[in-house]
Amino acid sequence: MSFIVNFPFFSIILAMFSGIISSALNGKWAKRICILMLGIVLGLSACVLYYTVETGTQFTYMMGHFPAPWGNEIRAGVLEGFMATFFTLIMILSVLSGLGRIFSDVEPTKVNLFFVLVDMMMSSLLAMIYTNDLFTGYVFVEINTIATCGMIMIRQNGHGILAAIRYFVMSQIGSGLFLIGISLLYDITGQLLMVPAREEVEHIISTGAYMTPFLLVIGLISIGLGIKSGLYPFHSWIPDTYGYATPAASAILSSLVSKGYIILLIKIFYRVIGFKNLFQTHILDILFVFGIIAMIMGSIDAIRQRDARRMIACSSVAQIGYIYMGIGLGTEAGMVASLFHILTHAATKAMLFLSVASLYEAVEGKTDYDSLRGVGYRNKLAGFTFLVGSLSMVGFPMLSGFVSKAFFASAALESSTKMYFTWAALVISTTLNATYFLRMVVNIYALPQEGESVRGHYFLEERSPYTKTNGFVSIALIGLNLFLGMFSNHVVDLLMKGLSMF
Repeated sequence: MSFIVNFPFFSIILAMFSGIISSALNGKWAKRICILMLGIVLGLSACVLYYTVETGTQFTYMMGHFPAPWGNEIRAGVLEGFMATFFTLIMILSVLSGLGRIFSDVEPTKVNLFFVLVDMMMSSLLAMIYTNDLFTGYVFVEINTIATCGMIMIRQNGHGILAAIRYFVMSQIGSGLFLIGISLLYDITGQLLMVPAREEVEHIISTGAYMTPFLLVIGLISIGLGIKSGLYPFHSWIPDTYGYATPAASAILSSLVSKGYIILLIKIFYRVIGFKNLFQTHILDILFVFGIIAMIMGSIDAIRQRDARRMIACSSVAQIGYIYMGIGLGTEAGMVASLFHILTHAATKAMLFLSVASLYEAVEGKTDYDSLRGVGYRNKLAGFTFLVGSLSMVGFPMLSGFVSKAFFASAALESSTKMYFTWAALVISTTLNATYFLRMVVNIYALPQEGESVRGHYFLEERSPYTKTNGFVSIALIGLNLFLGMFSNHVVDLLMKGLSMF
C-alpha cells in the first residue's frame, strides 16, 4: 500500500511535537516552527485528498498494528482528506493575518505559548477528523478544549479570563455528557472502534435489545457535542469567547473549533449509529428544531449588538443553527448542504474577524458602532474584505453564502414535512442577516450629512498601514469565498463522494 497512508498519523504527531518543541523556544522561533508545521501538514493533507480521490478508496491505519478491539485506528477517505486540507488552510491564513497583533497583544514571555496552543489545536482538529476510535476522539476533544481556553485568555485581561472560565464550564458539561454517552455505548457494544461498534449497533436494532440505553447514548452524545459546538440555547459563551480574544484567535475559534465537534458528531452518526437508524430515535427532528431556533435567535442577538466583534460572534450562533438544521433534514442533500456550510462559515468568519480587527486599528482601537463610521475609506482593503464577508453571510450571488442557502432550500424539497419550515427559516434568517450586516457596511462607508460636523469621521484621515501579510490573507480569503461560490459543483462532488465512503 502507498506510503501516503501514513500521512494522517504524521500530520497529527507533527502538530503535537511542534507544540512540545515550541514550549522551550522564544516567541519568534515558536512562530517559525508553527508556520512550518502548518505548511507541511497542508501538503500532507492535500496528498491524502489527492490519493483518496484518484484511487476512489478509503484506508485505515492501525496504530501499532494491534487489531480490534485493542487497537487504535485512523481512517481517511475523501471527506477526511478534504476537511483536513481546508481546516489547515484556514488555520495558516488566520495565523499569518494575526501575527502583528499576537506580538502586541500577548506578553513577550508568553508569545511562544500562543503558538503552542495553535499546535495543540491543529493536532486535535486533525485527530477528530481522522480518528476511527471513539475514546481517542474524546481525548482530543479535551485537548481541543484546553487549547481553546488558553487561546481565549492569552491576552491576560479581565474579559478574556472571564470568557475562558465561562467557556470551560459549559464545555466541560458537554464533554461530560459525551464521555458518559461513549461509556454507555461501550457497555452495550463492547467496542470503541467505530466499525465494530456499528456492527453491534445493527445487532441491537435488529433484536430490539438494549434499545432504551441505546437511545440514551444517542441523546447524550448529541447534546454533549451540541453544547461544545455552541448550538442554541447552549451558546452563551460564544459572544465573549470570540469577541475578546486576539484577532487570530477569534478567527481560529469561530472558524474551526465548533466545526471540529460537528465533524466528529457526523462521523458518529454515520459510522457508529448509522444515519438511517437515527430516524427511529427522532433525534434529527430535535436537532432540526433547535437549528431553526438558533438561526433566528442568533440573528436577533446580533442585531442588538453595538460592537462589531460581538455582532459577528452572535452571527456564528445563527450559522451553527444552519448546519444543525441541515443535519436535521435527515437527507443526503441536507447533510451535503451542512458540510458545505461548514466550509462557507469557516472561510467567511475568518474574513470578518480579521478585517474588523484592522478596522478597529484604523480608529485607534475604538470598538463602538459610532466610532467606525467612515472607517472603510481609511483602510480600503479591510473595508472591502468586510464588505465581501458580509455579502456572503447575507447570501449575495456568486459568493459561498448564497450557494449554501440555495443548497439548504433545495435539500428541503426532499423532506415534505420540514420543507416549509426550512424555507420560512431561511427567509427570516436572511432578512435578519441583511439587517445587521448591511447596517454595518453602510456605517463603515457612511459620509457626513449636510451640516454635520466632520470631526471624528475617519474617511478624512490618512489610510492606516496594512501589512503585506494582511493584504495577502485578505485577498486569499476573498478568492477562497469566490471559489466556493463559483465552483461549488466541484466541492459538492467531493463532499458527496466522501459521504458515500462513510
